[in-house]
Amino acid sequence: MKGSPRLKRWLDYLIMNQRDARPRWYVRLVAPLYQKRGRCSKIYGSVRMDTPPYRRFVLGRSSVVESYSCINNAVGDVVIGDHTRIGIHNTIIGPVTIGSHVNLAQGITVTALNHNFDDPDRRIDEQGVATCPVSIGDDVWIGANAVVLPGVNIGSHSVVAAGAVVTKDVPPFSLVAGVPAKVIKALKPEIKN
Repeated sequence: MKGSPRLKRWLDYLIMNQRDARPRWYVRLVAPLYQKRGRCSKIYGSVRMDTPPYRRFVLGRSSVVESYSCINNAVGDVVIGDHTRIGIHNTIIGPVTIGSHVNLAQGITVTALNHNFDDPDRRIDEQGVATCPVSIGDDVWIGANAVVLPGVNIGSHSVVAAGAVVTKDVPPFSLVAGVPAKVIKALKPEIKN
C-alpha cells in the first residue's frame, strides 16, 4: 500500500464515502464483524459508527455507547476500556484511548482531529487535517457539554466539570473547570497540582 498511493486512494474510495466522510453503506453492514466488542457491551441503534476497517475500534466489557453518539476512527483508533459509559449525544474522534470505569455525561466532544489552516492563500478545506492523540485515564468523570481537545491527557481519578474546555493535560486526582479548563482542586490533599 505504501508503495502505491493510487491503489491506496482507490481502496479508500471503495471504503469511505468522500462526500459524507463516513464508511459506505456496505462497509457499515459488516462493521460488527471487524469491530471488537467486549462481553456484555452495548452500542445503541441510533449511534453513528463511522468506523472503517483499517483502524481499530475496541469497546471493553460491560461498556455502553448511548443514543445519538458518534464514534469516528477514520483518522485514528478509538479504544474504550471496560465498564465505561459514553453518554447520550457524545462525539469521539480518534485517535482516542479511554480507560476503564469512565463516565462521560451527555453532549461531550472528545477529538484528536484538527484542521490545518496555516496557509492563508489556500482554502482551509484544501489544507488537510492533523491529529494528536487524546488519552483519558481510568476512573474519570467528564461533565455534560465538556470539550476535550487534541493532544490532551486526562489523568486517572479526575473530574472535568460540565462545560469545561480542556486544552492542556489534567493531572491525576484533579478537578478541572472553566474555559480553558484549570485545576481548581486536588482530589487527594497530599497530591500537589
